[in-house]
Amino acid sequence: MSLSFERTQSVAIIGGGPGGYEAAIAAAQLGAEVTVVERAGIGGSAVITDVVPSKTLIATADAAVAIKGAGDLGVQLFARGAEGKPLKPEIAINLGAVNKRLLSLARQQSDDMRASLIEAGVRIISGFGRLDSDNAVVVSTGPGGTDFDRIEADTLLVSTGSSPRTLPSAMPDGERILTWTQLYDMTSLPEHLIVVGSGVTGAEFASAYMNLGAKVTLISSRDQVLPGEDRDAASVLEKVFTRGGMTVLSRSRAERVERQGDGVLVALGDGRTVEGSHCLMAVGSIPNTAGLGLEEAGVQMTDSGHIQVNRVARTSVPNIYAAGDCTTFVPLASVASMQGRTAVFHALGDVVIPLEHRRITSNIFTAPEIATIGWSEQDIADGLVDGVVHKLPLAANPRAKMMGIKDGFVKLLSSRGSGTVIGGVIVGPRASELIYPIAIAVERRLTVDQLSRVFAVYPSLSGSITDAARAMHIVEKASEDR
Repeated sequence: MSLSFERTQSVAIIGGGPGGYEAAIAAAQLGAEVTVVERAGIGGSAVITDVVPSKTLIATADAAVAIKGAGDLGVQLFARGAEGKPLKPEIAINLGAVNKRLLSLARQQSDDMRASLIEAGVRIISGFGRLDSDNAVVVSTGPGGTDFDRIEADTLLVSTGSSPRTLPSAMPDGERILTWTQLYDMTSLPEHLIVVGSGVTGAEFASAYMNLGAKVTLISSRDQVLPGEDRDAASVLEKVFTRGGMTVLSRSRAERVERQGDGVLVALGDGRTVEGSHCLMAVGSIPNTAGLGLEEAGVQMTDSGHIQVNRVARTSVPNIYAAGDCTTFVPLASVASMQGRTAVFHALGDVVIPLEHRRITSNIFTAPEIATIGWSEQDIADGLVDGVVHKLPLAANPRAKMMGIKDGFVKLLSSRGSGTVIGGVIVGPRASELIYPIAIAVERRLTVDQLSRVFAVYPSLSGSITDAARAMHIVEKASEDR
């Protein structure tokens, strides 16, 4: 249902990634005239070079892991030799075919999103957008190129995303020293992939290529992989990495990366060197905000180039909003989408629920996956919130035993006394799916008792969630007795 306005409202959006796309769809549904300016393709880097292709690659790696582990379930693969004797076949990965498929899926997703915008009546302009002094959008053929269009609108939204951060001492060449957007040109598995950076991106690609069969060395400047994440989850993942044959160099800082013929050399701060065939630089990202005219328009920025926004995605200029990785909010595609919708709802007078960091669900697509929501165990330890923690290993879950799952856990956090669910961590297969009921509990402020009363299928991995909730009922009663 459309809102009725005294006159038709207009919305101009720079960037057609998740934030810009969702904002455009929402604005069109509310009856506004919408224009989207996008330079690379609808979906932006999230769809074309980042989230969609990387998670497709990871899905292939998951399939390889399932095949390798089938023997533990009694499934045996073999071929007959010349004398009729069984031969154990090797699992071969055709990386060229894998990359061709994932890039095709990314382009198909982009085309589908473009078609949805056109069907909704959104005007799409291919080009580079920037703000002018009158807060209109000027479109050019490229950065600093010739202007060919000017769009005046009541509401402006900037959703330009981010790009891989590069270091002068390790400049990517697109062949041996790579950013995560350049991995998909490889036609065969790297003989030895060195991953610099153990954050989410580095951990995901290290996990995927290890499971595809490549030798992997992960260089981490911190004392654990995934610094800042749940320590129990990081510990499980590091154990899986080591067991799988990955070399994890903790507390090691890469000073420089050099191309050496058909290989690379990574020099560490302590004087050691690591030689490999390829190096992936996963050292963060930078916002795509340079040259957009934001400062000139009066938009408040951070020293890092991010756009300052509030909980409804509004900037310091009343009619200018921003969404996604170019802002100071959480850099997730799902958050960008929600920011885009929230911005439009706020600008056009619809019902708005301001975003809260503690209600954002995130997932790390390693094997096993790591999903989180709400307050963390470290927050409780630091005294930021008074809570109770209960953890159940997945190995004790009957369905997990049937599936041969040995690693992972369900961790539930609740407020002391009231039992309100305030957070959770799941480590295991499809954690991204399993976290949803906990996310609902956090969003709707359910108690552990209310969560425990929901029927879980037996046997199921989700049964561990209700088991943890029931155990916390006992913990809560015990704390009350004290």
